[in-house]
Amino acid sequence: MLKKGTKLYSILTGSCPRCHEEHMYENKNPYTFGKLFKMHERCSHCGLKYKIEPSFFYGSMYVSYGVGVAFAVAAFVISFLFLGLNLVNTFIAIVATLVVFMPIIIRLSRNIWINFFIKYEPQELREAPDGISQ
Repeated sequence: MLKKGTKLYSILTGSCPRCHEEHMYENKNPYTFGKLFKMHERCSHCGLKYKIEPSFFYGSMYVSYGVGVAFAVAAFVISFLFLGLNLVNTFIAIVATLVVFMPIIIRLSRNIWINFFIKYEPQELREAPDGISQ
């Protein structure tokens, strides 16, 4: 299901969107709060510059809203419909879910955002001397 060459692989693993060989973040653990936003400047395998332009990842805030809503809806369905909690406890469960998963939501949003603009290019295509893919 998760194999190199798919956008989903890059988004869920946080790997370079072009080569899928290197992790974009300096620390793979999103719960290391001091290093949550720390990214490598470039990919050591393909040379892709992650921050394409200044403030590039501001756009990921829009994606973050959608991802946060998805997490909130999932928390609602689980707590209200499956567990049968009342509305107050369901609201508390939604807020707790968003707080606990905040670092994951931030990283997923950044991964989705950069994958909108960069496509996967296998090493064979990047190294073709005449620019013609085989």
